[in-house]
Amino acid sequence: MPGERRYGGAVVRGTGAVRVRAAAAGAAVLTVAAGLGVRAVAGGDLAKYAGDALYTVLIHILVVLIAPRVRPVTAAGVALIFSWAVELLQLTDLPAWLAERSVAARLVLGSTFNAPDLAWYGAGAALAWCAHTACARVVAREP
Repeated sequence: MPGERRYGGAVVRGTGAVRVRAAAAGAAVLTVAAGLGVRAVAGGDLAKYAGDALYTVLIHILVVLIAPRVRPVTAAGVALIFSWAVELLQLTDLPAWLAERSVAARLVLGSTFNAPDLAWYGAGAALAWCAHTACARVVAREP
């Protein structure tokens, strides 16, 4: 049907891509707020690993912003692979070198490899996949 688009396997009519991007932008803001909130109220491993999971959730959301009709499993896979690639890059000296020169590089790339982070990125990808799937189902039910 003209004007129909797919969103996570669901058909979205009309300005669906705009609505999906707007929802994703809001989710990105909430995800950053959650990350900052965890850091403000908790410390140590809880804050660190929650931050790892939320990092992957944010990457998933950015994938949805770029490609609003992406399937949840695809966005989660891209986010997970990206997060793992960044972590594995930390086995080189490049992220630490960049982190010394740029706050943005430190926030995006980190500086030191930590194997448990890989599992927490997986947890974030799973969380994002579940939330995205749930949102797609809600959109599919709308008239």
